[in-house]
Amino acid sequence: MPSVDPKSVKVHLTSGEGVDIEWRDGHLSSYTFSYLRDACPCALCDEERGQSGREPGEPVKLKPGELPMFKPAVKPNSAEGVGKYAIKFNWNDSHNLGIYSWKWLREICPCKECTGRGEAGDNKQKHQFRPGT
Repeated sequence: MPSVDPKSVKVHLTSGEGVDIEWRDGHLSSYTFSYLRDACPCALCDEERGQSGREPGEPVKLKPGELPMFKPAVKPNSAEGVGKYAIKFNWNDSHNLGIYSWKWLREICPCKECTGRGEAGDNKQKHQFRPGT
């Protein structure tokens, strides 16, 4: 079973690169901020993903005939630890409800080793874990 305790956590707020976590078992996870925002574990976002059929980290799909609207790049204005078990982001789209537990972050690790495919932030593998279950 993979470790759900981080050894180190680096949040790259200034550069906008994302979050790097080194887990106690030596595994490295890198998350883009857009991936994390699309994987928000709050009840509202989880319900929306469930209704639209999106997986955590998968971007919102345009409806047929819908034109893409300009949106500023998603990034957190700040990040803070929540006890010893999670991290919380205050996003530039005013969303701040998601508490990203270390367990959740390890479950949604987008690396090739964990997903069996693509690069970080390009995860389409089905994950069985859902927050609140």
